[in-house]
Amino acid sequence: MLQNIAHYGCHFLMPLLVAFIWFRANWKMAYLIMIAGMLIDLDHLLATPVFDPNRCSIGFHPLHSSFAILFYLFLLIPKKSRLVALGLVIHIIADVVDCSFMQ
Repeated sequence: MLQNIAHYGCHFLMPLLVAFIWFRANWKMAYLIMIAGMLIDLDHLLATPVFDPNRCSIGFHPLHSSFAILFYLFLLIPKKSRLVALGLVIHIIADVVDCSFMQ
């Protein structure tokens, strides 16, 4: 229960907090763009089974690999890709929190 609250809290509340604090003028659009970072979970469709509650996404799925995470971090640098990158990095942070409960 606590794991789900922490995981989904990171997925939905952290982008809201970031949007409201740093993108106040357009916080709704910023929030929606960052929430779109959850689309990287489409790579779960490549796994068998698609959902395994005991599997850590980090390092297992292609869009959750070290290379992909490094790419997301580099996307934080250009202003044009920053919101998308924030959504992706926040998504990865939420998954890391989820994985830490599995240890």
